[in-house]
Amino acid sequence: MQTRLSSVENSFWRSAGAWLVLPMVALMLLNFVRTLADPAGFAAYLGLPLQHAADFRLVQVYGLRALFIGLFAAYLLWQQKAGALKWFAWLAILMAVGDAWLVYGAGGAQGIVIRHLGTAVYLLIAGFALHRQGERGLSK
Repeated sequence: MQTRLSSVENSFWRSAGAWLVLPMVALMLLNFVRTLADPAGFAAYLGLPLQHAADFRLVQVYGLRALFIGLFAAYLLWQQKAGALKWFAWLAILMAVGDAWLVYGAGGAQGIVIRHLGTAVYLLIAGFALHRQGERGLSK
């Protein structure tokens, strides 16, 4: 019995949508690990450096959010749910734009704001690729 991921004939993995989600899953899981390993460094990377080292737990709250997002998206990938992934990507745009807004409001670096907005554009593209994938009947 072949798994869904190993099936060579599986059209879900022949379309761009799933492959665009995969790096985002990896990034979210990596972000979770980074919030545990170096909360202050991750806060600076996010564009909101910690004012006090004791505030590191706030960064770990972000990490738990990233863990949930990564695991949920991985589950949807495993189940080959392009329709659900499409909406998940499109709704996640709110978080990316929100992150950009928070960094901008805190006077963060323009490059970091642009990176967050770039993530929003990437999610938009992934959502459209997943939408087209569903229209062509390449997923469940």
